[in-house]
Amino acid sequence: MSDQIISITLNGEAKEVKSSDTGVQLFEDDKNIIAVRLNGQPRDLYTPLKDGDSVEPIALDSPDGLAIMRHSATHVMAQAVQEIRPDAKLGIGPVIDNGFYYDFDVDEPFTPEDLKDIEKRMQRIIKQSQSFRRRVVSEDEARAEEQDQPYKLQLIGKKEAEIDEEASTEVSTGELSMYDNVDRNGTTVWKDLCRGPHLPNTRYIKAFKLERTAAAYWLGDEHNKMLQRIYGTAWPTKDELKAYASRMEEAAKRDHRKLGQEMDLFSFPEEIGPGLAVFHPKGAAIINAMEDYSREQHRKHHYSFVQTPHITKGHLYEISGHLQWYKDGMFPPMRLDEERDEQGNVTKQGLDYYLKPMNCPMHNLIFKSRQRSYRELPLRLFEFGTVYRYEKSGVVHGLTRVRGLTQDDSHIYCTREQMKGELTSLLTFVLGLLKDFGLNDFYLELSTKDPHKFVGSDEVWEEATSTLAEVAKDSGLELVDDPGGAAFYGPKISVQARDAIGRTWQVSTIQLDFNLPERFGLEYIAADGSHQRPVMIHRALFGSIERFFAILLEHYAGAFPVWLAPVQVTGIPVADEFTPHLEAFIQDLEDNLVRCELDRSDDRFGKKIRNASKSKVPFTLIAGSEDVSKNAVSFRFRDGSQLNGVPLEQAKAWILGVISSRVQVNSADDFAAATSAAASSATSAEIPAAASAALD
Repeated sequence: MSDQIISITLNGEAKEVKSSDTGVQLFEDDKNIIAVRLNGQPRDLYTPLKDGDSVEPIALDSPDGLAIMRHSATHVMAQAVQEIRPDAKLGIGPVIDNGFYYDFDVDEPFTPEDLKDIEKRMQRIIKQSQSFRRRVVSEDEARAEEQDQPYKLQLIGKKEAEIDEEASTEVSTGELSMYDNVDRNGTTVWKDLCRGPHLPNTRYIKAFKLERTAAAYWLGDEHNKMLQRIYGTAWPTKDELKAYASRMEEAAKRDHRKLGQEMDLFSFPEEIGPGLAVFHPKGAAIINAMEDYSREQHRKHHYSFVQTPHITKGHLYEISGHLQWYKDGMFPPMRLDEERDEQGNVTKQGLDYYLKPMNCPMHNLIFKSRQRSYRELPLRLFEFGTVYRYEKSGVVHGLTRVRGLTQDDSHIYCTREQMKGELTSLLTFVLGLLKDFGLNDFYLELSTKDPHKFVGSDEVWEEATSTLAEVAKDSGLELVDDPGGAAFYGPKISVQARDAIGRTWQVSTIQLDFNLPERFGLEYIAADGSHQRPVMIHRALFGSIERFFAILLEHYAGAFPVWLAPVQVTGIPVADEFTPHLEAFIQDLEDNLVRCELDRSDDRFGKKIRNASKSKVPFTLIAGSEDVSKNAVSFRFRDGSQLNGVPLEQAKAWILGVISSRVQVNSADDFAAATSAAASSATSAEIPAAASAALD
């Protein structure tokens, strides 16, 4: 049959092509195009075209292109593993941030030497220019082809709602497909059940690296078998791979778990359990500073502070819907209040109590505790409320994924007329407070309804979503879609912040909710005397204290701004005879709520200086004979620069001023800029001779 001419839309413009054409012909002059977006969905470059199709190119260096390349690299890795260990059973191999992984059921865990061998085998496969060929198969055909792969068989036939995001990389209920790796001779050398899409061939994998191995439960369920996971990364060029490796090295230095131990900030005692942190005095000092400033700003913005218990009867979460939609994320219930007679017969049935995973249902009860008037709205309730979520043991990660967390949780009740203005001012407040903590690079993410997990009508979801989108766009920040990422009760805006080394963290969330007020029967008396339903806005500014603490710790690499530093001033006398001079000054600073330490150890002066430097204290105050004679102190800063012979009253005023201004000070120049021009004039004073010699 001869080719027919069909009409398609290419990059938004009408175009006539042959019916036999694919993306290969459409983009044959651009070797950077590795796939197409066909009618909005990523597809292989050689996918057949139909009349009326809309086609857009996907470049290798685009986000979609990177994901396709990385997923293709998982297939190459799995092929290499099975060539080396033919009995390896395949799990799933999804793309993750900056890379990919694949899970394997193998007799022996992978070693670092194994990874080197797998990398070499991958290089050999890549050089063979194997093509990725897609075949649509029936469920029976898929089961026949995967009869020796028990984990793939578990995925086949699962309902779409049962497939999580990572497993959906392998299988979709819409259509099952196999991908064959075909060599230059046309021989299929390996195959895998996969949804795709993939690269045209393996040669497009330009730069990759296998990073590490880990143990992981099949599909993340600790009731399943433990598999071996290999993590890797892939990039369009070797330079980008090298840059990524440098970022990872820097990230490792900033790892909050490492810094938390080195700086004596927090720990996770085995006796308490995974995901449950205890904060040591220095860590608690940072948290107190965070919370104190947050409380101050919330008072200025007319929030009312509330407090709620840590446990509740289960019925509360039946009303809210959490027991229906969120039970897997809750700790198991405690059966309490049961009564028995002397014979042991139950005379009063017990009730299930739960550790609370959310504060919002309790805040709703506070709103409902008495009749409310429109004159009280907007009502802004605020709580540092500790909640508990049953994260699986393989998922908990330092302070960023914990089982016990404290949310700076706010719930705002307003009228529909107030809704948009309240959201606008709330977003401004959120961004302003985040900037005060030193985060300045943001974009927004709009999470919309999960079609399989929601309450309420489509109409209220559409109104809530469009309102949030409008507010987000008005902010002027970049807005990124997150389809299906909303909580079950309403859409949300997430503030995504980039840290000092360019990583993105989700921090604040703002959710618009018409459904929980309905479920709880919340009402206010309107100006016309009618009973009206308020709109509810959920907002966590830090997200959680623990996670935000970790973000700041990594952002600053432990060198916090003075106002947040666990120890703001360390006093080091050049010799013991100068200790009383420093001791009196530090006592004065502590009376003004400055967090201070005085090094009374037997270490030599130089060792004390090095210890202060390692602890990342902003101000090291030194006192020698000349300082004592002039009733002064000498400053040493994080970068080793110094400011000498500063009169005590001036030093006190400068320290208090820098703390109140919440600026970062790492050097004498920073200090001069943060205080006044007068600070620079003090630099002409000479450091005491004994101190100078010791520092050298």
